[in-house]
Amino acid sequence: MGMSVYSIKDLEHLSGIKAHTIRIWEQRYDLFSPQRTSTNIRYYNDDDLKLILNIATLKNNGTKISKIVAMQHDELQEQVRNIGFESASYEDQISALTLSMIDMDEGGFTETLEYNISKLGFEEVMMKIIYPFMRKIGVLWLTNAINPAQEHFITHLVRQKLISATDSMKLHEGGDLYILFLPEGELHELGLLFANYIIRSKGNRTIFFGQTVPLNALEEVYHKLEPDYILTAVTTVPEPNQVQSYVEKLKSKFKDSEILITGNRIVGQDLEIPEGMSVINQFEDLIQHSTANF
Repeated sequence: MGMSVYSIKDLEHLSGIKAHTIRIWEQRYDLFSPQRTSTNIRYYNDDDLKLILNIATLKNNGTKISKIVAMQHDELQEQVRNIGFESASYEDQISALTLSMIDMDEGGFTETLEYNISKLGFEEVMMKIIYPFMRKIGVLWLTNAINPAQEHFITHLVRQKLISATDSMKLHEGGDLYILFLPEGELHELGLLFANYIIRSKGNRTIFFGQTVPLNALEEVYHKLEPDYILTAVTTVPEPNQVQSYVEKLKSKFKDSEILITGNRIVGQDLEIPEGMSVINQFEDLIQHSTANF
């Protein structure tokens, strides 16, 4: 495909193998032939990334590097594939997903997911494999190493899985009512879809409004629905200097509900969080929260 370029740091980040070690192997075994930029900085391509991911998987499973480098390409892939289905290690499963992403191999991606879901259940796969995987490659989206097409490809597949898992749950009559929405202009809804799944799986009711919801539109239905909780995530909007006033506006408009708020413009930031509002730092917090009310 030859469309993505990676720094040695990207390789380290995705494979878990130190840059220093990658350099040594490169020299000793002539593993990669990195290109160089005009300023003489090495960069790597999709094939290099796939190779280092495969090596990492075999190495983590006890194969010596000298033995790995002696393998033919097909043998290497075959071995990794066999491990993929045997391995109980989340790291190996995340590597398998990453490999499928690089090649935009929907069959491989789905097969890995389905296999893990049948073994571990959906929530466990989401928490221990998909979510760390998204976080891992999320770091790369910021450095543009991952092509936007690859990002859309993954997001779409995970979205489908989340929606069908949520649809297959039976609805509870009782339980607390949660409204889930994203601020106006916010499109990143995967986290919110997963939150919706978690809250429902714990026996609560949800109404999912999804992306880009203006507050006055929400206000119109709020009094009719009388939710116990409102959950939202501030990831890319509003602007950092407007987050504090957004938080206060939320609380003043929806006084009678407990407001749960998350997203990277909230978590770990210096904000004054009003009474009756809680910051959800990670999905584990949400699981505890929605279970406690069950």
